[in-house]
Amino acid sequence: MTDFVSTWNNDSFLTYPVGPLGLIAMPGTEEMGDKVNAWLKKWRDHTEESLPGDMRTNPGLERQDFLIKVSCPRFGNGEAKGMIKESIRGYDMYILCDVGAYNQTYKMFGQEVPMSPDEHFTDLKRIIAAMNGKAKRISVIMPMLYEGRQHRRSSRESLDCAMALQDLERMGVSNIITFDAHDPRVQNAIPAAGFESIMPSYQIFKALLRNDKTLRIDKDHMMIVSPDEGAIDRNIFYASVLGLSMGLFYKRRDYTRIVNGRNPIVAHEYLGESVEGKDVFVADDIISSGESVIELARELKKRKANRIFAAATFALFTNGLETYNQAYKEGIIDRVISTNLTYRTPELRQSEWFVEADMSKYISYIIATLNHDRSLAKMLNPYDRIHGLLKRYDKEQKDAGIRLV
Repeated sequence: MTDFVSTWNNDSFLTYPVGPLGLIAMPGTEEMGDKVNAWLKKWRDHTEESLPGDMRTNPGLERQDFLIKVSCPRFGNGEAKGMIKESIRGYDMYILCDVGAYNQTYKMFGQEVPMSPDEHFTDLKRIIAAMNGKAKRISVIMPMLYEGRQHRRSSRESLDCAMALQDLERMGVSNIITFDAHDPRVQNAIPAAGFESIMPSYQIFKALLRNDKTLRIDKDHMMIVSPDEGAIDRNIFYASVLGLSMGLFYKRRDYTRIVNGRNPIVAHEYLGESVEGKDVFVADDIISSGESVIELARELKKRKANRIFAAATFALFTNGLETYNQAYKEGIIDRVISTNLTYRTPELRQSEWFVEADMSKYISYIIATLNHDRSLAKMLNPYDRIHGLLKRYDKEQKDAGIRLV
């Protein structure tokens, strides 16, 4: 709790809540839901002593936890329905949904079928529909935005992400919280609704510093490299906050062919100063198959880079982990840092080269802040927190007398 008080404004929750807080963890988010629920109970125990008025008179505030039980049972042919098993009348509801949880399955005609993003999103709408207008407010926390990569039209094709957001708005969702949206401008599809795309920059870099105590974070020993033009903004942020130089790769693609839904990459071209002898930090939103990251790492090694740290908000590894296991053995890549915002296989979580950033505390604070109708502005800019992190890291190195490489 000391960390909470020192990190955030101590007055954050000194307001009345919008309503009794309810949390729904959709299938695939049970682990995250339990962690968020545990943090929310800590925030409640810390703040109720300070809140003005007698909060015990509000219905629902006597709950021992915030999780609301729901289910989406399916018929034998695969059709389903949403069910809420507790009263949520007057509640300020928050729904956690991971559309990437392909480990969830259901029976259809006797066969075990993995749930696709489409089915996760449809189940989310079923639960919202089951609320039947009884909740006081509904907020959806969807870390990996459904159809986030289908955010704009370049030919005669669908605008899936925009249509999904409009569906949620029409169903009465007041706030949509996502992390590192592929293109945050998709919020223009719902200009009257609340939409936040939150960057996990602080948590990812904090996880890296906890894992490796030998980093020298200065221009002579470290660089930021953007893997492509689309990731420039997030890498400029890291370079600016850390005071490091930045390079850029741009991808030359073959626009005459489509392979696995995209134009294949012909070559990676580099722009920027020399990376020779320096550690390189590369940040992107999604590692999908992961092939482009390995190719980029090989290009950096050709240019005599030292260690390579790849960071991504969502680590999917749709083609498996063998390529990364081999690259790690060969010294091509040193670490991959990602969050627990979407499903990770047990094999990935146990990999020696994988570092996980836990986002449960951050999500719980977002929920508690919104429930008390407070501004998220301080949470959306981690500049000061990263600088504080660097000062503590430097002190730890000096106190421990760590030999830097």
